[in-house]
Parts: sequence; structure tokens; C-alpha cells
Amino acid sequence: MKNRLLWPVVALVALLMLNVVVTPSFFSVRLQDGHLYGSLIDILRNGAPTLLIALGMTLVIATRGIDLSVGAVAAIAGAVTCTHIASGGNAWVAMGLALALCAVLGLWNGFLVSVLGIQPIIATLVLMTAGRGIAMLITEGQIITVNDDSYRQVGAGFLVLPIAILISLAVLGLVALVTRRTALGLLIESVGVNPSASRLAGVRARTIIWTVYVFAALCAAVAGLMISSNVSAADANNAGLWIEMDAILAVVIGGTSLAGGRYSLTGTLLGALIIQTLTTTVYTIGIAPEITLVFKAIVVIAVCLMQAPVGIRVRVRGKQGVPA
Repeated sequence: MKNRLLWPVVALVALLMLNVVVTPSFFSVRLQDGHLYGSLIDILRNGAPTLLIALGMTLVIATRGIDLSVGAVAAIAGAVTCTHIASGGNAWVAMGLALALCAVLGLWNGFLVSVLGIQPIIATLVLMTAGRGIAMLITEGQIITVNDDSYRQVGAGFLVLPIAILISLAVLGLVALVTRRTALGLLIESVGVNPSASRLAGVRARTIIWTVYVFAALCAAVAGLMISSNVSAADANNAGLWIEMDAILAVVIGGTSLAGGRYSLTGTLLGALIIQTLTTTVYTIGIAPEITLVFKAIVVIAVCLMQAPVGIRVRVRGKQGVPA
């Protein structure tokens, strides 16, 4: 009962069961033309961008930081790629340019936080605000549509499972391998617990912080490629809008401490699945769009309260209860 992953698992199972009650065929998965289809597959595919961004956000939060710019970075990645393809460029070159630009943006965030010492929420808020403007400049305020089969494979292609799912799971496996089978995970946690002590112990805190912000930006870039390639278009205004909030919620639901120093990749996976399943459930049970965010907030608050290590305790003194 003390396991922090218990309540996220309970919440995910409860949401899935609610969908089964409303739609009895919810768990049905069919194989058609060598591709798997079904509601569960849709949840995994639509949740792949959120999972990717949440993985980067997990490592950033583990260093006692936060990155509010990932949604804007995702929009920039889609804008650069679609604009290059629309002008006659190669899709793979376009995606490479997008990844390179987003890595530079991650370096910028890391520079503001680790070198200039600006609070992470302020440093990344700068790019969150300016990033949409950069994406608008790249697309000249237009929705850029493309027709390229190679690019469409990233967000809508299949290798039995959707390619988006395979990419996100591959990144999850790689992050787990690198951070849990090497000393990098311990170094990230040490920087999050006490950056000054880590520096005095010989840990290159600045390098670690720079690394996690660049990784978060690259995850956001790949997520942006998935989002834009799925619709074969770049919409600078709406691509990745508020996805940073979903990613932060996924990380928090998964048990990663916002105070830094402790993180859970398995918890992040569960959190991302809860967020996407919750979005699906809202439409399944017919909740009005105008109260969708309220419903999501209630569920997230409930999960966070259930997994809180310390609840409200009452100490009895005589006949009166005094809050502890």
C-alpha cells in the first residue's frame, strides 16, 4: 500500500473499466492488412507524443528544474520540417534540420538555467512564449500542408504496431538503460537533491543540467514530428498546445518529486497512459467539451491525493480534535 505506483495503477485500471462498461468492445484488437487496430492501440498511439515529452520532463524535474517550452519546441519542429518539405526538400533532411534546431533551443534553456542561474520556470517561459512566434515566422502564419509518404510514416505509419508507439517505447527503453544501468541516473538525482554539494563532490552539475534540457528538447522535437506528420501539416498555433501541462501531470502522477532528486520512469509511463486514457474516456462517456478540463483536473487531483505520503491527521487531545 505504500508503493507510490499503486494508485496510478488503480486509476488506470478504473478508467479502462469505465470505458469497458460504456463500450463493451473497448478491449477488442483486430489485425487488418498486417496492422493492429483498436481502442487500446489508439490510446497508445495518441499518447506517444505525451510519453516522449514526459520522459524528457522527468529528467529535467529530477534535476530540480522544469521545462515549459516543450510545446513550442514541438511546434517549431513541425514547422521547420513541413516548410522544408513544401519547398521541395527531402523529408529526412528536413527532420534532421528540425532536430538540430531543437537541440540548439535545448542548449539555450540549459545555458539560461545552469550558467546564468535563472529560475527554470522563468528561463523556459521565455522560449514557451517566443517559440510560438518563431514557429509562426517559419510558416509565415499559414498552416503548411505536405504530401510526403516518408514523413507520414513517423506519425501514421505501421510496423504491425504504429511506428509512433515503437519510437516512444524505444526511447523509454534507451533512457531506462542509460540512467539505471550507468551512473548517469545517480548523478541526475544527486544534482536534484543538492546541486552545490554535487559540485563540491566533483559532479559536473552544469553539464548534467545542460544534457537533460537538450534531451527534453529533442524529445519534444520528435513528438512534434509525430503530431505534424500524423496530419501531414504544420499548425504553429495549435501543434503541441498545452502538451507541456499533460507531460508535467504525467510525471507528477507517476511519483516523480517536483523537489528533484527522485524520479520514476515506470511512473511516467503510467502517468502518460492515464492522461491519454482520461482524454479518451471523456469522449467515450459524453462529457461536454467545455467541462473536459475540469473533469481531468478532478481525476488528477484525486490520484495525487491518494498517493500522497502524508495525509490529514487529527490528534485527539481530550475531547477536541486538533489538526496535526
